[in-house]
Amino acid sequence: METRFLMGNEAIALGAIAAGVNLVAGYPGTPSTEVLETVAKENDGSIYVEWSVNEKAAMEVAAGASYSGARTLVTMKQVGLNVASDPLMSLEYVGIKGGMVVMVADDPGPISSQTEQDTRTFSMFSKLPCFDPASPQEAYDMIKTAYEYSERYKTPVFFRPTTRICHAYSSVTLDDEAAYKINIPEGFVKDSSRWVIFPKLSFKNHAAIEKRNDEMSDDFSELSYNSVINGSRTLGVASGGISFSNSCEIIRGLEDAPSLLKIATPFPFPEKLALSFLKDKTEVLCIEELDPVIERALLQVCGKYGLSVKIRGKMTGDIARSGEITKDDVRRYINRFVKGTDDLDVPSSLPGNDAPELPVRPPVLCAGCPHRASFYAVKKAMKGIETIYAGDIGCYTLGNAMPLDMVDTCLCMGAGVNIAQGVGRIKPDTKCFAFVGDSTFFASAITGVVNAVYNGADMTLVVLDNSTTAMTGHQPHPGTGKTMMGDIGNKVDIEAVLRGVGVEAVVHVDPLKLSEAVAAVKQTAMKEGVKAIIFESPCAMLFKPEKPVSVDTDRCIGCKLCIKELGCPGLSFRDGAVTIDDSLCNGCGLCSQVCPVGAIKKEDA
Repeated sequence: METRFLMGNEAIALGAIAAGVNLVAGYPGTPSTEVLETVAKENDGSIYVEWSVNEKAAMEVAAGASYSGARTLVTMKQVGLNVASDPLMSLEYVGIKGGMVVMVADDPGPISSQTEQDTRTFSMFSKLPCFDPASPQEAYDMIKTAYEYSERYKTPVFFRPTTRICHAYSSVTLDDEAAYKINIPEGFVKDSSRWVIFPKLSFKNHAAIEKRNDEMSDDFSELSYNSVINGSRTLGVASGGISFSNSCEIIRGLEDAPSLLKIATPFPFPEKLALSFLKDKTEVLCIEELDPVIERALLQVCGKYGLSVKIRGKMTGDIARSGEITKDDVRRYINRFVKGTDDLDVPSSLPGNDAPELPVRPPVLCAGCPHRASFYAVKKAMKGIETIYAGDIGCYTLGNAMPLDMVDTCLCMGAGVNIAQGVGRIKPDTKCFAFVGDSTFFASAITGVVNAVYNGADMTLVVLDNSTTAMTGHQPHPGTGKTMMGDIGNKVDIEAVLRGVGVEAVVHVDPLKLSEAVAAVKQTAMKEGVKAIIFESPCAMLFKPEKPVSVDTDRCIGCKLCIKELGCPGLSFRDGAVTIDDSLCNGCGLCSQVCPVGAIKKEDA
């Protein structure tokens, strides 16, 4: 046995490897990304790993491998499940052969997401089993159990860590390699009665699914991950995931500690275990993040068996209905429940908590980010013209911040292309722009471009090509030509794709050549129909910075135009002149092209 200090995502990946996973497919999204990257890093060559073009593609690739007897892992964040849900809902009815785990990382807060979706609720909706780990060690152990249940019941299963599990670090005890499962897929065996979905098959399998889930509820009541820690006979706390770990730690220090019910499989709910827990209780507090999944399930058990237990939680206003639940929150909730007070028994933070609060640091585009130059070029070119700028998901969402103010809408990945079309249909005199990154273009924007061409829209597509998937950690995509298996494959050309679907006006320009970029936008945007501008400049984090620009303080007139127009974090104003932060500046030179008096100089490296 080996013990390693691991991030939760690393523990999940190593658990999947120990379980004999054969194929891993996913799409990057915080907080899930490191799972697939760790499998790729730890791969001895026997596991196929890919960043798929989007979550739907990943789900379907894994389904084909699972049909062939392979153990598969699909990785995504909670909003990615929306993209993958179409094949997943049908796959639930068809079933699988090799174990299939769908790892969906939820993001309470949300910390880095558009929404606070709860995959436990989606699990109930889709009738798919769900495993909810409470620590990195449990995540490592539990994912192996998830594969066993997946194969036993021939169904995909959800594995739902949250941000504080995914990105927590802890010592994790790993299995010896000799104990690793070796899964040898038998290959695809033709059977149209099983693998081809028809209404008759779905009707038959739906009944089987309901019966199976009843059986799994009984199984889960005996599963060791679901448990009871005995305490007060009359008061109880029910929890799961990271909230259980925090509840357990708080309750451990109380003299009059309530009993604690741990729910590690929120669906199918371990009804028999819950019934045993509830039978001598008068009140139970449910502490869980996002949806009141455990709370509703306990209410259902009480109603079904006629138990007069007061179930408290989100629906009674005892627990916050949205956002992350911190350890201090848990302490306050339990103290209020047990003692009727909000006072904390112990300090809310480490010694030295008289330190000042951290300053507010809003997210901004990095110094030298080419997206800043792209936004600024479009802004300059379209000045005085009624224009809408439909944004998208990625680093460039930060173009909404002042002083750029260049993102008027942002809904979900790929939506900006179609939103621009919708606005244009209602107000044809508005010039409609849609910004999309190179990775998002491949993931979900191509169909929007096809829609625009087919329906004769009048819009300008702006592809911000920085040669990577930057926001989630610089993963490759089809436009880079590099795969997660380390191969150099076919690089998919964005211009060729655009021309292939019927976009005739396509121009390339370097946004850091400001005058050329402005001219290209002016010329292209005035054309009719669907046209595209591809701004090509690599992410500032991908290359060694050039020599920082310098300021001639004697020439600087203190107008602050560079700061007011660009908002680059490398620029500040001190002692009557603009100052360059050499630790941030990468020498892109955009500010030197904005300065009206030539006080900022870009020097050769």
